[in-house]
Formats: sequence, C-alpha cells, structure tokens
Amino acid sequence: MKTKNLLNIILLSLTLSCSAAISAEGSDKPALKDVFEEHFLIGGAFNRNLVSGKDPNAVAIAIKHFNTATSENDMKWSLIHPRPKEYNWEPADRFVSFAEKNNMVPIGHCLIWHAQVPSWTYRDDDRNLLNREELLARMKDHITTVVGRYKGRVKGWDVVNEALNDNGKLRNSRWLRIIGEGSEEKKYDFIAKAFEYANQADPDAELYYNDYSLDTNKKKCDGAVEIVKYLKSKGIRIDGVGIQLHAGLDYPDKESLEYSISSLAATSVKVMMTELDIRTQTRGYRGADIRRVNRRDSVDADAASEETQRKLAEKYAELFSVFVKHKRDISRVTFWGVYDRTSWIGGSPLLFDRNYQPKEAFDAVVRVVENEK
Repeated sequence: MKTKNLLNIILLSLTLSCSAAISAEGSDKPALKDVFEEHFLIGGAFNRNLVSGKDPNAVAIAIKHFNTATSENDMKWSLIHPRPKEYNWEPADRFVSFAEKNNMVPIGHCLIWHAQVPSWTYRDDDRNLLNREELLARMKDHITTVVGRYKGRVKGWDVVNEALNDNGKLRNSRWLRIIGEGSEEKKYDFIAKAFEYANQADPDAELYYNDYSLDTNKKKCDGAVEIVKYLKSKGIRIDGVGIQLHAGLDYPDKESLEYSISSLAATSVKVMMTELDIRTQTRGYRGADIRRVNRRDSVDADAASEETQRKLAEKYAELFSVFVKHKRDISRVTFWGVYDRTSWIGGSPLLFDRNYQPKEAFDAVVRVVENEK
C-alpha cells in the first residue's frame, strides 16, 4: 500500500511538472514573434541555464515567443577570453547552436566594453600598461578570433558598448586613453578600429553601437549620432544603434523616446531596442552599469501588487505604441531576460512573472498591435 501511494505521489509530481512546462509559455496566448511579424524581430537575452536546457520553462517561453536571441554574458571578453591565448568557447558555442536550432537570429554581445574586461587585456607580461599599437593589436586579435569563429552564424554584433558619458562625451575608458593618446583627433580611433576589425572578420554580419539612456538623455543620444556620423565620414561600416531602454514606470516619456529613434534613424542606420525592461521600484540606481546595482536590494516588495502590474502594463503599452509607430526604423526589440526571476534588476520588469506566467503587461503589448488594425 505504501509503495502504491509513493508511486501515485511520484506520478502526480511528474504530471504537475509537465503541466508547468507546457503552460509556462502561456499556451493560450499568441506568440509574440507572430504578433510582431510585420513589425520587427522580437527576442530576449539568454543565460546559460536556458541555452543548456537546465531551465526548461524558460526554454519553452523562448522557443514560442522569440525569433532573435542575445547572449546575456557568455560573449563578453572576461568570459569568452579570460586569459591570454585562452578562449572559453563552450558556453558561446552552445548559445549559437541553440539559436540556430530554434530558428532565432543570434546576436553577439559584446566585443569592446569598458566593463567585464580582464586586467591583463591592457598590460604586458611585466604588468606595464600597453601603448596604442600594442592595445590595438590585442583588440584586433580578440575581435578577429571571436567574430571569425562565428562567421556566417552570428548575424549581428554589439561591436562597441557604452562608450559615452551622460553628457554625450566619450567615457574616459582605458580604450580611449591608451588608443586615443589624449589627442582630440584620435578620440574615436578605438571605436573606428573595432568596427574595422569586425568588418574584416565577417563582412556579412551587421555591426552595431549599443548604449543606455539614449532614450532619456538627448545629449547622450546626440553623442551616439556623432559616433555614427564619424564612422560614416571615414567610410567605416556601421549598420545600427542599439537603444538599451532600461525604462521605469515613469520614464522615458514619448517625446524623448521618439527623439532618439528619429535622430538615429536620420543617420540611415537601423535602430534597435536591445535590452528592454521596466524597473518597478522607485528607489536605487537607475542606470545600466551593472557594477552599481546591488542585487540584494533590488527585489521590490510591491512588484506583484495590482497597482504596480497595472502601471507596468500601461508603460509597456506606451513604449510598444511608439515602437509600432516607428516600425520602419526599428528592426529588433530584445527584452533583457526572459522572465522576472532572471532579471538583473529584480522586481517585476518583464512580460513573464517569476513562475513563468504571462502578465497583464503581456496582454497590453499584444493589444497595441490589435488596436493598430
């Protein structure tokens, strides 16, 4: 009798697990990639648990709803190239294979960034800082190796990430200081060379500049426009600019968001929303610099409240109404994560909750397209 009861319990557990996996993606909901098929690609940033299959409910959401995928971390320098002459290919290989297997456009993130770069990158064997030519050689080797490995497979690369300060001027990173040598004439050189090397490694991959607060800060957006104009003036290919769009319940406003989309589109590049989420908490740091985020304090106790979810749905609807209005200029919308538990900012920032279920915000986003017809 005890054995029979135990078997019944096991069977019930398996049934519930299977049911959770089946309903995780919102089986009664339309697929987002179908809803926005005539507008733009739509996707998410994938972590290792998803692409390895360790998080099957997240896999179900991704496969049903997304037709493009970004590697959340595994293509950043510190993870894919942790030590000189040593590359860790397995996680990135698995990401690209997952995207290909499930008919998603894979996006590589990112090649050159001031963060998540090993300290050895800028130094020689004696720990002395490299000079301009030495750092350019190291940059070229990294980009050529990484982009070359996925030539013809990764469809787009965030070549340079977050090179601007909020005032629209270039961030005083080591890439700028060493390669620019303190010269006004050379200030864009590290960006230009990164795009040159990426183009050489894969002439068919799209190449992007990516940054945050372009949607809220006109000076910073203008700085991104200047980067595009500079590259084009030198005959250097740049195909798009990513607006990260880490939003909040009360920002960005429509006018500011439309300014960024229109200003960037006017330079004849594609515009993308590359790291979309909406912060539900009103406290704490609001930027996209992960070093300044305290994950322990990032869980919002009011995230699941009806009022918060209503505001979240309203803001997502507002943002997507702008995206749909500018669908001729926007080529991709990517959520930074797949469901709330995997978000880097905690709270309730995405369309799927911590139990993998579609939220009120999901329905609000779908209605934007329904109301367009």
